[in-house]
Amino acid sequence: MNLPSTMTAIEIAESGGPDVLRPTERPVPLPSPGEILIAVAAAGINRPDVVQRLGLYPPPPGASDIPGLEVAGKVAALGEGVTKWNEGDSVCALVTGGGYAEYTSAPAAQVLPVPGDFDMVTAAGIPETFFTVWSNVFERGRLVAGESILIHGGSSGIGTTAIQLVHAFDATSYVTVGTAEKARFCEELGAAAAINYKEQDFVDEIKAITDGAGVDVILDMVGGGYLPRNIRLLRPDGRLVQIALMAGAKGELDLGRVMTRRLTVTGSTLRARSVEFKGAIADSLRDRVWPLFEAGKISPVIHQTFPLNEASRAHELMETNAHIGKIILSVA
Repeated sequence: MNLPSTMTAIEIAESGGPDVLRPTERPVPLPSPGEILIAVAAAGINRPDVVQRLGLYPPPPGASDIPGLEVAGKVAALGEGVTKWNEGDSVCALVTGGGYAEYTSAPAAQVLPVPGDFDMVTAAGIPETFFTVWSNVFERGRLVAGESILIHGGSSGIGTTAIQLVHAFDATSYVTVGTAEKARFCEELGAAAAINYKEQDFVDEIKAITDGAGVDVILDMVGGGYLPRNIRLLRPDGRLVQIALMAGAKGELDLGRVMTRRLTVTGSTLRARSVEFKGAIADSLRDRVWPLFEAGKISPVIHQTFPLNEASRAHELMETNAHIGKIILSVA
């Protein structure tokens, strides 16, 4: 494939609001050994991109300063030692940055084929949320068939992914959401119950739904004051998995309850983990989740698509929290 020397990318000109996202011209990156270069057709927008834009989540060492953690497109070039892929293959990939651009490089281990007849916009909505949910719900959280999970932020990209995977693997999900519309959507997607946290106390509601038993796992991206409330809802041997801190990093923890009920409080971030770690998740997804895509049983929920040069508008939408599922940039 003949490659241009430069490309359009979206840079964070300075820390601040959505307007600091500006189109710029950058050199087309060259794939390092073990990487592939992707001609990006679409890129997903994720909450960490917003936090990076605000100056609160710097890229890990060696990562691009261009935001964007997931892409879909065509393989444009192969780095040394890459034999698994060919130029022209349709792929989606998890990246540590660089997604808001016409080209980006990705470790070959973090690249997966575009499933079935998915278009590029749909495929771009897969990597970040599916890697995150698989790693945290099924590996770290150890959710198995017959168990139950409370998912905070059920209408988010993470939430809509988790609902579908939990349902597909024969467990029960409950979610918290902020509107009646989002509650209806999540229940139609497969959640057993959706609780409007603005109108109801999720602790009381879950206890009522479960006859006081609570849930086996909680996936939380809120933090802060949710910590003691989450702990109250965990069954014996329950697991709280923290993946974000939208309401703060500190909360009160009842260690007595942790001890007497043998609870596990854990959490993780994905972006800075090793290529080997992310590659292992990719292998699990290909074995366990890709057949569900191919069979039409699950799919990313896409809310809206914006052109690459309107990334600031996409961020404005994300900050309203009005969306359901994923927001995608289309790269013409």
